[in-house]
Amino acid sequence: MKLTGNTVLITGGGSGIGRALAEALHARNNKVVITGRDAKKLTAVVKANPGIEARELDVTDSAAIKSFAREVTHDFPALNVLINNAGIMRREELTSGETGTAEATISTNLLGPIRVTAALLPHLLKAPSAAVLTVSSGLAFVPRSLAPTYCATKAAIHSYSQTLRVQLRKTSVQVIELVPPYLQTQLLNPNQATDPNAMPLSDYISETMALLEANPDAEEILVQRVFFQRWAEKESRYEAAFARVNN
Repeated sequence: MKLTGNTVLITGGGSGIGRALAEALHARNNKVVITGRDAKKLTAVVKANPGIEARELDVTDSAAIKSFAREVTHDFPALNVLINNAGIMRREELTSGETGTAEATISTNLLGPIRVTAALLPHLLKAPSAAVLTVSSGLAFVPRSLAPTYCATKAAIHSYSQTLRVQLRKTSVQVIELVPPYLQTQLLNPNQATDPNAMPLSDYISETMALLEANPDAEEILVQRVFFQRWAEKESRYEAAFARVNN
């Protein structure tokens, strides 16, 4: 993936990783379009970064996704990069018998990227150089018990990314999986943004951009901080890693 001269669509671009990626790519002379459900957050990004465009989109609404795909490809015909970033993380108590959190998480974190990709893929396949980026998590490889469905959806995104890559291997569309570690964002709760155990978001973005630039053909972008989870099973230390993550 080239890092300049693209037209990039980022779902969940109003905050966290999505906003940080949008700003980093905007600074590298890419046309950036962000989406989200919170109009105030989108407006704040646009005001702080003149030139970034914003569109409201709920990735759990399949009909809205189809309509959005038609509109965004009409408004931005040069669109060639999709970053599936929108996601939620919520605590779950599996013994409660409640499944609302699980259903919302699956709809946002798994069905959302699948539907957005499916809607935009016909357009991306026509681009001479295109990419679909997915955002999984270190928790896809060593899960955390407080958010079981979140971890399961990220494991599914890893699997989906692998198979999508194989199916698109003879096309011009590259598939890249971003695998963040535990970051200083507000994904789980506001306190996470200042947790000293979490990697600063700015450091993650800097390392990610450097890896994308150094490895334009990369399939996975792994910052050093996520090696602990990504390679736990391969290095025969999964049980210890699982115990540490769930301590």
